[in-house]
Amino acid sequence: MTKARKVRTSLLLSLCLSFTMMLSACGGSGDAGPTKEPAASGGDTKETTATTTPADDNSGSPLELALKGKYKGTKVTMFGPFVDADQKKFEDSIKEFEDKTGIDIQYEGSKEFEATINVRVDGGSAPDIADFPQPGLLASIAKTGKVVDLTKVLDQDKLKKNYNQSWLDMGTMDGKDGKIMAGIWNRSNVKSLVWYPKKQFDEAGYKVPETWDEMMALTEQIAKDGDPAWAIGIESGAATGWPATDWVENIMLRTTTPENYDKWVKGELPFTSPEVKNAVEIMSKIWMNKDYVYGGTKSIVTTAFGDAPKPMFDNPPKAWFNLTGNFITSFFPETAKVDQDYDWFYLPSIDEKYGKPVLVAGDIYAMFNDRPEVRAVMEFFTTGESIKKWVQSGGVIAPMNDASLDWYNSESDKRMAKLVQDATTLRFDGSDLMPGKVGAGSFWKGMTDYVSGTVKLDDALQQIQKGWDN
Repeated sequence: MTKARKVRTSLLLSLCLSFTMMLSACGGSGDAGPTKEPAASGGDTKETTATTTPADDNSGSPLELALKGKYKGTKVTMFGPFVDADQKKFEDSIKEFEDKTGIDIQYEGSKEFEATINVRVDGGSAPDIADFPQPGLLASIAKTGKVVDLTKVLDQDKLKKNYNQSWLDMGTMDGKDGKIMAGIWNRSNVKSLVWYPKKQFDEAGYKVPETWDEMMALTEQIAKDGDPAWAIGIESGAATGWPATDWVENIMLRTTTPENYDKWVKGELPFTSPEVKNAVEIMSKIWMNKDYVYGGTKSIVTTAFGDAPKPMFDNPPKAWFNLTGNFITSFFPETAKVDQDYDWFYLPSIDEKYGKPVLVAGDIYAMFNDRPEVRAVMEFFTTGESIKKWVQSGGVIAPMNDASLDWYNSESDKRMAKLVQDATTLRFDGSDLMPGKVGAGSFWKGMTDYVSGTVKLDDALQQIQKGWDN
C-alpha cells in the first residue's frame, strides 16, 4: 500500500469513528428516558433525567401548552350575562388558571347581554368567547357562519368521555354550511326547585308537599295563616319575563308528553294550542291570586327576580316559597346557611302518568376568534376544574363527568345531582332552546304583558306565537 493510500485510509477511519461517537453522544431515540451512569466506588448508581428539548415544549394540546407558559402575557376577551355575585364566582373560578398560564381572561358581564351580543357580532367586534344562557340565541348566530366550529378546535374523544352525549347533542347546531359544534357547556342548573325558609317552615309545623294538590292546599293554608305563600319576581332588565317561562315549561312537563314538549320547543306545537294554554292557566291559579303572591300580582313585573326571595328571610318570613333554579342562592343573604336556614323541595308532579320530570338549563360557551390562547381557554372550560370553585361555593351544578361529587359542600347540592339522575324525564329549558326571537323575545314579552294585565291570555299567546312567524 502506498503512503498516499495509507493516509486516505487513516483519515476515512478517523471520520467514521468521529461520526459514530457523535451519534452516540446525541442519542438516536427521541424518547430517551432516565439513564444510568457507571457505578461509583461505593457501588451506587446515579439517575439523570433527559433534558426537555424545545420540540417537547411544543407538544400537547392547547391547554397543556398553556400550562407550560406558552401563552403567557396574552389576553382573551369574554362577554356574558354574569354580573354581581355570579360574576365574582366566575372570576374566582378562573383565577388559578390565569395565574398558572399567564393568560388574562378579560370578562365583561352585562344584564343586557341578550340585546347586545348580536350587535357586537354583526358589527365585527365579537368577543373571543361568549357565554350564552340561551342556546337558541346562539343557534341563530351560528347560522351566519361567524361561530367557530369546535370540532376543529377540541379533541372530540375527550369531550365524549367528559360529557353525557345529550350535552354534546345540544351543542351541535346548524352552521352556514352544515352542522357544527357551536359551543360547550360549562355551568348547569336545576330549575324544578321550590326554595323555602327551612328552619321557620319546620317551626311553623308545615310539611313539604309531595303532590301538586298538597302544594296548593299548603298555599291556601299559609294564606289563611296571614301570609302570601309565594315570592315571585320577573324583572331582569332586557331579559324581563324569563322567570315566567320557567313556570310554564315546568308545568308543560307535568301536564303533557315529553314529545309534545319537544314539538313545542321546535315550533311544531303552537303557543295557542290547548296544551300550552292549560299550562299558563294552572300557573295563573297562583300568580293571579293576590292572596298567594307577596305584594300581589301587580308586583311580579316590577320585582327583580334576585330580590324576590328576600321576604323569605325576614323574621318571621313574609313569604315562604320561591320557584327558581339553584343559581338563586347567589342572591340569598350571606349569613343564611343551606340545609339549616333554607332548603328546597321538588316542584311536585301534576299528572302521575308523566312521572317525575326535571327542567334544567345551563351556559354554553361559543368561540368567535381562533387563536392558540383562545383554544386553550376553551379547552379549559370543558374540564370540571374550570368550575370547581363555583361548585364548592354552591349554586351551580357541573355538567362534566370529571367533576367530583365531593366538591359539593351541602346535602342540598348532592340531592340536586340525585334528582337529575333519578328524573323520569329530563328536558332543557324550552325558551333557551327556542330561536332567540321567540325564547328571548316574544315569549318573555308576552308573559310580561299578560301578568301585568296589559293583554288577555289568548291575546298574549297569539302575540308570542307571532315570534315564530317573524
